Amino acid sequence: MYHYLHAKPWVYCGLVFSVLFFICISLKYTQYCSSYSRLSGKSSKTRAVPLNHDLHYCPPQLSMWIINRQIDSQFCGTSRTWTIRVWLKRDSGQYWPSVFHTMPSSCTCMSFNPETRRLSIGMDTGSICEFILSEDYNKMTPTNTYQAHQGKVSVVLFVLEMEWLLSTGQDKSFTWHCSESGQQLGTHRTPSWVSGLQFDVETRHAFVGDQSGQVTILKLEQDSCSLVTTFKGHTGNVTALCWDPSQRVLFSGSSDHSIIMWDIGGRKGTAIELQGHSEKIQGLCYSSHTRQLISCSSDGSIVVWNMDVTRQETPEWLDSDSCQKCEQPFFWNFKQMWDCKKIGLRQHHCRKCGQAVCGKCSSKRSSIPLMGFEFEVRVCDSCFESITDEDRAPMATFHDSKHSVVYMHYEHTTGCLLTSGTDKVIKVKGKTDGKR
Repeated sequence: MYHYLHAKPWVYCGLVFSVLFFICISLKYTQYCSSYSRLSGKSSKTRAVPLNHDLHYCPPQLSMWIINRQIDSQFCGTSRTWTIRVWLKRDSGQYWPSVFHTMPSSCTCMSFNPETRRLSIGMDTGSICEFILSEDYNKMTPTNTYQAHQGKVSVVLFVLEMEWLLSTGQDKSFTWHCSESGQQLGTHRTPSWVSGLQFDVETRHAFVGDQSGQVTILKLEQDSCSLVTTFKGHTGNVTALCWDPSQRVLFSGSSDHSIIMWDIGGRKGTAIELQGHSEKIQGLCYSSHTRQLISCSSDGSIVVWNMDVTRQETPEWLDSDSCQKCEQPFFWNFKQMWDCKKIGLRQHHCRKCGQAVCGKCSSKRSSIPLMGFEFEVRVCDSCFESITDEDRAPMATFHDSKHSVVYMHYEHTTGCLLTSGTDKVIKVKGKTDGKR
């Protein structure tokens, strides 16, 4: 004991270092066990998505990933490290990078066309850089650069049938270029900076979703465009758009946690809400052959909606100065409050019939999947009695991606779903044991 008390200082340093080393090892082991438990889906009430590949060698602030339908590869543009990476699946079944290309500035968005192997990268400087990938996807050759915007490019979309390159930016402009000549064909000013863009080749209609929450439809010509109409249904900014050309239906997701299905082909102005997320919508993908909509939110939840059913449009909320069930006055109806000598009540609305009711007449909660309400919502007592157990049967399945999703891509030809998250991880989910 005497020797330990009178040891030299470096001995004490060695002992302290050893203790700290064992503590770090214990913490790492605890984190590993926790991560394994999360990946195995044991701690979640929702269904864990089958995980085929989990890539951890990813740079921070991932902006976009795409699965190629012809070769099992992925493409990534990053914003902090200014790099583009191409990952190919090797014979071992693991993904390894085949291209590592450094860009002159930060990447913000990307579009890839598998037929021409054309890769378009939007930059935070407002320019769009174009590349052609080799047949073996081991080389990238720059072909063109477009100075499309004065601010960061938010969305870029290449249309092969028209040879157009569509783009939107934070300078509140929507532009389209000719990919053959490189010349700008036209531009359109938007009320707010655009965060979503889709295009219909048959009618040449561009669907533009912006930060104000509205969706604008533009008719594009070779050198001009005209405003067709504007949809207003979200209370938050539009974060994702998805177009189904076969059914002619547009889906829009928003930061208000809701998804709206706009029936463009029906020309009746039908808008059906889908309520199944509790956080901001980050991505929308539609599988036309299974008639399913796939949505993801920032909390990591993935919802698969069955769109092969006839859904009902949510009713508009009615205005009234008193409860439309018990006729009790609301708190702003001073005249009726004075006449009946009663204190006014707070106004609520039934999600099924849209009537203005008080809290006493709408004390029940129920899910209404046909109207898009997968969670329980407020309904009046009479509507609650009319809802059967068959009406409450869910029309969507819920899954947990186990990370906060930033971007999602679905490839219908292979049945693979790709998500990238804030944890710098890309996850590829798909067919497992012969099942999707």
